Amino acid sequence: MAVNRTPLIAGNWKMNLDHLQAIAFVQKLAWGLKDANHDFTAVEVAVFPPFTDLRSVQTLVSADKLPLAYGAQDVSAHDSGAYTGEISGAFLAQLECQYVIIGHSERRTLHREDDDQVQAKVQAALKHNLVPVICVGESADDLEKHGPSAVPVAQLRAALAGVDAAADIVVAYEPVWAIGSGKAATPEQAEQVAAQLRAVLADMLGQDVAAKTRILYGGSVKADNILGFMREPNVDGALVGGASLDLTEFANIVRFQKHVGV
Repeated sequence: MAVNRTPLIAGNWKMNLDHLQAIAFVQKLAWGLKDANHDFTAVEVAVFPPFTDLRSVQTLVSADKLPLAYGAQDVSAHDSGAYTGEISGAFLAQLECQYVIIGHSERRTLHREDDDQVQAKVQAALKHNLVPVICVGESADDLEKHGPSAVPVAQLRAALAGVDAAADIVVAYEPVWAIGSGKAATPEQAEQVAAQLRAVLADMLGQDVAAKTRILYGGSVKADNILGFMREPNVDGALVGGASLDLTEFANIVRFQKHVGV
């Protein structure tokens, strides 16, 4: 793992936990990690609650000075207007979000978001100084038809169109066939794709950006497999789904370094 890239362990809660449950979860997570002497500067921890929870999380993190980052699960490509149900990047910035997930496979599949929409959302996030967590990944059919990395590489190229080299971004490789299946990619598979994604970053934004940008793996990440991924040179963290709702499990994923030196 490159010494100049701080690992990021991010929990995507999806449509789970109301604002009261969110408060309790964030308090327990932060206190538990502090009690375990977790070094938040060595491994960054972020949570991605539903939009309705964000104000509560903001208030708690700010008031108690909790060393947790947080972000939104999606953002609108539009700043304002007649877009019922959409959430503007300006709103997220006012809630002091650091991150926003863009292009998650569930948005691409269930809401039919295409590469152009993802690219527009990346631009919207950057406009409001939000760090986009750009999700890319292939289905089982994609993998069979095109082989590893082809679809994620194409998705990343599309998402980065027009992005300035000075922009701060995170990339998350989430093979669709692994999400929620209980069957994660192997560390070697994740590394193969992550290396190709880093090559795209170098080609489009330059070697310096490629060297500093964090690439996460997501898809059935658990405490008993996270270490294997974190040993790979191009994997810099994890975007955790279901396991991020289990307080003990998520804390153990965050504390992957306790198993052995990495």
